[in-house]
Amino acid sequence: MNLPNHMVRLRWLPLVALLLLASVAARAGTVSGVIHNGTNGNKPAAGVDVLLIQLQGGMSVVGNTKTDADGHYQIDNPAIGQGPMLIRAVYRGVFFHQPLTPGTSTVDVTVYEPTTNPAAIQVPLRLLVFQPNGDKLMVGEEYSIQNNSNPPAAYFKQDGDFEFTIPQGAELDQVSTFGPSGMPVRQGTIDKGKGRYAIAYAFQPGQNGVRISYILPYIDNQAKIHENSTYDAQRALLVIPPTMQIASAGFNAAGTEQGFNVFSKDSLKTGAGFDITISGTAPPPADAAAQGGAQPDQTGGGAASAPDSTIETAPARLGNEKWILLGGLAAIFAVGVALLVRQPVPEVVAAPAPAPAPKGRKAQRAAQAAQTKVASTPPPLPAASVERVQREVNSDLDALKDTLLRLELRRQAGTITDEEYALERGRAEQLLRDLVQG
Repeated sequence: MNLPNHMVRLRWLPLVALLLLASVAARAGTVSGVIHNGTNGNKPAAGVDVLLIQLQGGMSVVGNTKTDADGHYQIDNPAIGQGPMLIRAVYRGVFFHQPLTPGTSTVDVTVYEPTTNPAAIQVPLRLLVFQPNGDKLMVGEEYSIQNNSNPPAAYFKQDGDFEFTIPQGAELDQVSTFGPSGMPVRQGTIDKGKGRYAIAYAFQPGQNGVRISYILPYIDNQAKIHENSTYDAQRALLVIPPTMQIASAGFNAAGTEQGFNVFSKDSLKTGAGFDITISGTAPPPADAAAQGGAQPDQTGGGAASAPDSTIETAPARLGNEKWILLGGLAAIFAVGVALLVRQPVPEVVAAPAPAPAPKGRKAQRAAQAAQTKVASTPPPLPAASVERVQREVNSDLDALKDTLLRLELRRQAGTITDEEYALERGRAEQLLRDLVQG
């Protein structure tokens, strides 16, 4: 029996509607996972608020739910998979985060019972990196913070659980923290007056860190700085470019790393401030860009080494702290090292084997024209995913260190978004820790 045309169209409408619904469902992303309580033996945590945060265009909440009796949650949103996002679990007023990267559909989060006991954290290392920029001295500090609480708990105080001071006359730039996941998160500060500040951040069990950057006057290429000690630190490191000199009582030359001179002091006690005298200029841009590669002999400055002494490569005693040093060396560029970021940063690729020199003037002119064309080709855009970073740095530690440096420079050059930078930097630093720790 032949049906009229309008009846045929009506007959197909339900199928078309089904296909449209399937298409919409395919575009909508889903993320699910389990929230565990790490204090109670990783048991499922029921009734925990879980938020889906979209990083692009500001940290806006685009989805939320609560975990069920088994600690399970699920959130559907069309934006999932389209860009980097964040899963936030809110437990007893404390935020716990895990990144949600494109291609990932399962994200588990571990929460911990909060504690206000300051004995929960220790500071194995304090790192200070100095970089001049004209009449300004940029300083990047990193505190390595270890939470070995037992049973494991998150150290957190709403009115500020980590205090620090900056030298007199310094201008605070920014403060960020990272937890065991390695993802940096910018923090607001609580001004306590007279150069004292505090942040309220949940330090989770395991390795955490606080990064601080500030700017000091640097008149006539020299400065005298008084640093305070808010916490006992098992070790302190001072890091400077090879064109600078530094002197501070108790600090001794500890080698070079990434072309920077390193000075070390063991056992820095709370309340025992220390004075630093620093002078010298920034290295030329070409030299600074080359510091991430080969390490020629460097002459150490300051009272810790004689003018003609040569500092060898960093000794093995840096050990497991080396990844912190490397992270700090890269982080200083985020302070705004203008001498570096003003230069275009091309993608670093393996150099091909040199071709035989062409014979004849015409051949030479053609080869020169080809080289000019290659040199004028704009660099490719930075990697847009954590997977790209992982592929670039999986080969060896040197490649990863180069990637960290390029990532910082690209952010300053504006060729990567803050959201992509945060996720890629966190992933790269986690890989760096894995590589150095074996």
